[in-house]
Amino acid sequence: MSDLKKHKLGWIGIGRMGYAMAERLAKAGCDIAVYNRTREKAEPLAKYGARIVGRPADLAGCDIVFTMVSTGKDVKEVLEGPNGVLSGDGRPKLVVDSSSISLEGSADLRAMLAARGVAYLAAPVSGNAKVIKAGKLSFVCSGPRKSFDEALPLLKMIAPAASYVGEGELARIVKICHNVFLGVVIQSLAEITVLAQKAGVPRHAFLEFLNQSVMGSMFTRYKTPAFVNLDFKVTFTPELLRKDMDLGLDAGRRLEVPMPLASAARDLIQSMMGRGMKEEDFATLLVQQAQASGIELQPENVEVKDGLS
Repeated sequence: MSDLKKHKLGWIGIGRMGYAMAERLAKAGCDIAVYNRTREKAEPLAKYGARIVGRPADLAGCDIVFTMVSTGKDVKEVLEGPNGVLSGDGRPKLVVDSSSISLEGSADLRAMLAARGVAYLAAPVSGNAKVIKAGKLSFVCSGPRKSFDEALPLLKMIAPAASYVGEGELARIVKICHNVFLGVVIQSLAEITVLAQKAGVPRHAFLEFLNQSVMGSMFTRYKTPAFVNLDFKVTFTPELLRKDMDLGLDAGRRLEVPMPLASAARDLIQSMMGRGMKEEDFATLLVQQAQASGIELQPENVEVKDGLS
């Protein structure tokens, strides 16, 4: 048997991220069955050999089930709900969850699965659908080392990087810290970009310099086209970013870590949403910053690289 067919895989959740991740496994030739609440979103994967199923329960015979859904409540529903993976007699050996959920929710899932003899690997990711297609996604994982080692060849089909940080829910706190940093960095980037523009520097010129300096990063390069040409096609919504900021601030309160910058960034994200900027990418923080600074942004219509393609 080919190593690609060694495990029967199940995948739950075909949103922007989930589709791109499952697509890489299907294109690699894995034996994979896919469920999504809106079946039509999953059906294009059939051309790569994926089987589309009607219920999460249809994945109970899989060896490894991946979940990539919006909330902890959604993960719980697809696993132990009335039509969940565990609703019948079958059991997967391992559940790998890449959803962004709380530490407490992840711990509850681990305990529930352990009681049913199912191993659990928390495996949140850094990146978005375009990052996945560029082959630059990264996983951070926690749980039994044996489970990580078993899942690693599959994770490497989706992303080049998969870090193991220990037992339990440590991967969750790493992902929460990562996304809190994301919120703080995008607000800071908006502030300095607007400051440079108001002083007379074109946004593309300022960001070209920044991206070639020691302060440039894959993230600043990736967001440059949005900042320059005001193309705010969604990669990550303000609502999802606010959720992760709240998770981080809650962890800070429990662990008695002051987080003044994160708190200010969270309130600015909330303010943006309150002004109706909910449906576009979280990079629309740039627009709010410009409005607060008394300037109206216009696309510069300059071709700039995103560092991914």
